[in-house]
Amino acid sequence: MEITASAVKELRERTGAGMMDCKKALSETGGDFEKAMEQLRKKGLADAAKKSARIASEGLVHSYIHGGGRIGVLVEVNCETDFVARTDNFKEFVNNLALHIAAANPRWLGREDIPAEDLEKEKRFLTEQALESGKPAPVVEKMVQGRLEKFGKENCLLEQPYVKNPDITVQDYVKQMVSEIGENVRVRRYVRFQLGEGLEKRSTDLAAEVAQLQGA
Repeated sequence: MEITASAVKELRERTGAGMMDCKKALSETGGDFEKAMEQLRKKGLADAAKKSARIASEGLVHSYIHGGGRIGVLVEVNCETDFVARTDNFKEFVNNLALHIAAANPRWLGREDIPAEDLEKEKRFLTEQALESGKPAPVVEKMVQGRLEKFGKENCLLEQPYVKNPDITVQDYVKQMVSEIGENVRVRRYVRFQLGEGLEKRSTDLAAEVAQLQGA
């Protein structure tokens, strides 16, 4: 069957894969859009897996300011060569990641970065919530596990739906870049600043300390 340019374009927009890869996937799946997407996803995963062990020590440290100076992000993204790091394609990719961090405010990079005490605290809260339903213990346990999974997806950068294409995660977007440039890519670290963040809490804490001193 004939593969139209509009179908190739739509598949590229939804997956981030190259035009030729999209056309090939559609041809091999008889124009089935969903099967073509799955084929491209598997190819991207395979390509990324092959390159994940390679050293990525080049890259960019990029700053992004949003909302007239109210939100700022500093992110480091690594690749393998300085040549790739200087390309417009890679720079746009890093900027998109910074934009996502500004918009989605992830608390951690990956699930392995969640402090054990924070995870335990969340688990206790979710368990208390689930017990209120009055359901049996095995059901409560499944409810808690499901909600913990959701907690990770909502708060870990690599697991969040990518803001410019919610059909994929940030990790999928990284893997697409790996497939596109042929190098290992790693989001190493980031920090997000929001104007006035934490000031109200510090003011409240200070007031409590002052009251405590006055009563001493």
